[in-house]
Amino acid sequence: MTATPAPSAPPSRAERIGDAALDLLVERGMRGLTHRAVDERAGLPQGSTSNHARTRQALLETAVRRQAQREAGVLAPDELPGPGATADTLVDTLALALHRYLTDHRSLLVSRYELALEATRRPELRTFFDSAGAVFRTPVIAMLHAAGSPAPERHALSLIAWCEGLMFSCAAGSFHAEVPSRAELRTGFDELLRGMLGGRPDRESAPTP
Repeated sequence: MTATPAPSAPPSRAERIGDAALDLLVERGMRGLTHRAVDERAGLPQGSTSNHARTRQALLETAVRRQAQREAGVLAPDELPGPGATADTLVDTLALALHRYLTDHRSLLVSRYELALEATRRPELRTFFDSAGAVFRTPVIAMLHAAGSPAPERHALSLIAWCEGLMFSCAAGSFHAEVPSRAELRTGFDELLRGMLGGRPDRESAPTP
């Protein structure tokens, strides 16, 4: 007899507020993010958002925190291969995570850019935003170190910058209507990691998207 999976817990009030804030950033931009608008979007009694995050800074931090939580569910840093993984495994894992983001969670990219731009104007948010981003940088550095990179921190910067540039191009740039296939992403990662890790041979065939 197959066990019935346990139902997932309903989102907490903080998560509902964070989700509503991200939705508003996508639809209306930074000017549309207000405490009252978040209450309305989240279906919460008036004043709920103010009780949770009294200042605009606190509301923005709530949005950044929820952004990081949701991105972690998509990019899944804990899925990165550990020591001893083959180069092909690294490439396949990275291509899968990025393809999942670009195809099923593109709105998260828009809210990310809204928050990143606001962080350039608010030093106190910049610190908070960078701290949340470290959740992704650290495992990438560890992955590259385990794979034999002679400069894992520098290579992590190049790898993350390549991913972020591609995501921007596909979400808001000139390639917004052309999401690359998983196989195309795999080729891109393979070329990039080959240069970092030293002339790895090509794989004979790429996986079907």
